Amino acid sequence: MTERRILRRIRGTDTSDGAGVKLKRIIGQPGLDMLDPFLLLDEFRSDDAGDYIAGFPEHPHRGFETVTYMLAGRMQHGDNHGNRGDLKPGSVQWMTAGRGILHSEMPQQENGLMWGFQLWVNLPAKDKMTDPRYQDIDPQRIPVVHPTDGVTVKVIAGRLGDAEGPVAGVVTAPVYLDIAVEPGASLDIPLPEGHHAFAYVFDGRDAQVAGEVLKRSELAVLSPGDSVRIAGGESPARVLLVAGQPLAEPVARYGPFVMNTPEQIHEAIADFRAGKF
Repeated sequence: MTERRILRRIRGTDTSDGAGVKLKRIIGQPGLDMLDPFLLLDEFRSDDAGDYIAGFPEHPHRGFETVTYMLAGRMQHGDNHGNRGDLKPGSVQWMTAGRGILHSEMPQQENGLMWGFQLWVNLPAKDKMTDPRYQDIDPQRIPVVHPTDGVTVKVIAGRLGDAEGPVAGVVTAPVYLDIAVEPGASLDIPLPEGHHAFAYVFDGRDAQVAGEVLKRSELAVLSPGDSVRIAGGESPARVLLVAGQPLAEPVARYGPFVMNTPEQIHEAIADFRAGKF
């Protein structure tokens, strides 16, 4: 096996989005604009309702997928095609925006902790105008495995041993793992060799990734290889390990539109204004 190592370290930057929701942007900021096929990674975490109560009112998307993983709190999503759903602790929504959708995500609580992630995953040119779809995944559908003492893994996408994540039919063949690791424990996790991958420590003081200490709120961009070692640090920790097949295509971005050319961006804006989403 070829072990991956850390190529770069990135710390998130504090920002806000939607109607003023405070969050930490890890991918999609000046230090790491994208990691093909990943366009954005936000972590939102606050027990102050003023940081999240205004939510994300109706807004458009075209040309990519959004992945919401809730750790605490409740959000309700809805769109202009009549789809509705509740995101509760431990649930995942993998939304393929495709040719266009108007979408909202609004808190269903007035106090308490709201914590989770949103990841944007690019679509290849041939699929950018596909029909929108949702994969709404309840927590009980996500396999939880204990591959070795002191390690617990939630398999959201991809495979670990005999466990396969419920996310299906995604062209970038993603791996999305939530790994809880105790001090002194370790696990070598296989990853598709050609996939771009990152690890992000989101709970606890630190963890060891590829033999190096990675601190809380720090993301590691991983080198090519077919495995990575995750090990415990000084205290229990949780790590997101995410990988996806790069598309190696031109990217044109304008806010919630991600296409391949500036002309396609202009078309997306015109279609949105004309009510064609």
